[in-house]
Amino acid sequence: MDLGIAGKTAIVCGSSRGLGRACAQSLAKAGCTVIVNGIDPERLAATAIDIRKETGAKIIEVAGDVTTHLGQNALFEKCNAPDILITNAGGPPFKDFRELERDAMLNGVTWNMITPIELIQRYIDGMSERGFGRILNITSVSVNMPVSGLDLSSGARAGLTAFCAGVCRSVAHTGVTINHIQPGFFDTDRYRAGIDAMAGQLKITHEEAHEQRIQEVPAKRAGAAEEFGEAAAFLCSLQAGYITGQSLLLDGGLFNSSF
Repeated sequence: MDLGIAGKTAIVCGSSRGLGRACAQSLAKAGCTVIVNGIDPERLAATAIDIRKETGAKIIEVAGDVTTHLGQNALFEKCNAPDILITNAGGPPFKDFRELERDAMLNGVTWNMITPIELIQRYIDGMSERGFGRILNITSVSVNMPVSGLDLSSGARAGLTAFCAGVCRSVAHTGVTINHIQPGFFDTDRYRAGIDAMAGQLKITHEEAHEQRIQEVPAKRAGAAEEFGEAAAFLCSLQAGYITGQSLLLDGGLFNSSF
């Protein structure tokens, strides 16, 4: 399906690997110029080379930590007028809520709530003036349901979702949409780290912890990053212009609800 965004410019934060990379790949396939971002310059460069080879798209690298103003400024210098913005930052490590210290909690809120808001502040008015914009925040299924050890991540991402609920409606008439995409268990480095933590807590092997976790999912498997990227690209498409203020669950049926 032609997504109608060929020639558009997209920023994908945290896109050197995992779900962010999958989003960058799918947008490049759709014909976008994609600004990829990550904190590891070597990994980012390798990702950019791979996506260029596979899609033929123009890929621009911006190495830096977008949770800092320095990193955000570097991104803005390379691209001050994107059509598409996908925010994505790694969450805090899996940890029992009793062990969370103040600095760790402030960092978690900065990574998963404040940083996306700051990026939206930088770009949303330009999108509105041009009459087109797609903003997509990668959050988590844990916004809707508790996942042990992810309490800080869940709270911060829920705050972002609530913050954007009003913002998206204030700009809907300008052609700008803001949505969220909530991954469940996807086969990524973060998922594997969570499985390692779970295995340590339960004193079982990584494989046993993975099997136990996957049994919670009606689909009986972890998601593939490519599935996530294609769903994200659709929410950035021309056809998705009437979808705003929504959170799309990609969780294999994990969240058990009728609505």
